[in-house]
Amino acid sequence: MALKATVVKADLQISDMDRHHYASYPLTLAQHPSETDTRLMARVLAFALFAGERLEFGRGLSTEEDPDLWRRDYTGDVELWIDLGQPDESRIRRACGRAREVVVLNYGGRAADLWWDKNAAGLARLRNLTVLDLSAADVDALTSLFARGMRLSVMIQDGEVQLIDDTRTVTVTPVYRQRAETTAA
Repeated sequence: MALKATVVKADLQISDMDRHHYASYPLTLAQHPSETDTRLMARVLAFALFAGERLEFGRGLSTEEDPDLWRRDYTGDVELWIDLGQPDESRIRRACGRAREVVVLNYGGRAADLWWDKNAAGLARLRNLTVLDLSAADVDALTSLFARGMRLSVMIQDGEVQLIDDTRTVTVTPVYRQRAETTAA
């Protein structure tokens, strides 16, 4: 018998002072049986960082041709492609050919550093690629907020992200390893 996805609900109240974006998002996420709580929280963070009316989650871990999150324009063209972790360089190149902007939210401690060291030279040629890195401490703090039903206020200012639930405030500061030369509007 196949294991089923776990349903996780996240109600996000986003105040993004950097982009002047203020909105509420009631999210229903399917957590694949092989997806860790850390990865799911990285998806929530990625959503908060790039929230907008057309941003949506990909079909999941079992569908390799989809990103973790993406935003398409009204014609179906991909404006923004977001992958988590340490994707293969070839996958990133393909994504850069399909989308106006590609973002990799890199996390994983030492593995993230090794991935960057191995791929930095090849990725530097991709003009529409942004690589954001989360420290191991930030990832641990972010994961501590995980619950099957989350209500989070998210405040973003000067590149710093504060996630606030009923009892805690977690501050996460993604670091740019590489910025796209042009960003999608």
